[in-house]
Amino acid sequence: MKPKFVAGNWKMNKDLAEGLSLVNALNAAYTAHPLPAVELAIFAPFIHLGLIGPVKGNFKLGAQNCSQFGSGAYTGEVSAKMLKSVGVDYCLVGHSERRVIFGETNAITALKVDQLLENDIRPVLCIGESLEERKAENQNKVVSEQLEQGLFHLDETRFNKCIIAYEPVWAIGTGLTASPAQAQEMHAHIRSLVGNKYGQKVAAEVPILYGGSCNSSNAIELFQSKDINGGLIGGASLDATHFYQICSSFTN
Repeated sequence: MKPKFVAGNWKMNKDLAEGLSLVNALNAAYTAHPLPAVELAIFAPFIHLGLIGPVKGNFKLGAQNCSQFGSGAYTGEVSAKMLKSVGVDYCLVGHSERRVIFGETNAITALKVDQLLENDIRPVLCIGESLEERKAENQNKVVSEQLEQGLFHLDETRFNKCIIAYEPVWAIGTGLTASPAQAQEMHAHIRSLVGNKYGQKVAAEVPILYGGSCNSSNAIELFQSKDINGGLIGGASLDATHFYQICSSFTN
């Protein structure tokens, strides 16, 4: 059976009280309507992780970023070892906002993946093309390079601990969404690349998530696509009702 995974990326939103209130509301929703077949995760800001971890209930704990360095004189950075010490299960790497705003390269992303795996945290590699790249029909090339340079240095054992999230940059926070056909086409391309590198069994089992203005209105149709195993949800994850509706889309 294909893995099912839905994660909420809060980005730089919610103070601690608001974050705890959201977690409590999500736990209440889970109690009323359990989803044991779906892996659920909350990707909260660094400063909240240590306090959200003990009350996260049936949700896994995710971080939004980590340093590519293990330790040292890197003021303001947070290491994978630090994240592990507060109970982090997953961590995003290569999110488009890190790439575009902070200039993170595929090489830096690969170093972060290595740090996370060394500390027994599962990386969630974000890949995706800009609007200009899609208009130029370069989306497959861009995504292939991001995947190959971010993850394909790993052996099969380490790769099996990773998750891939396809997020078309042009659909993040814009209200635009890739059609189910567009999303499925790219997910199939990603899975074929994994199959060519690691074999079909590994390709069939790797979770590939869709992100990019996924919401409670379009999640059911998106999640019905053959190669979409779940979602990395941004803005809609800030509302417990909307986010849990998305989480429940697999059961409809």
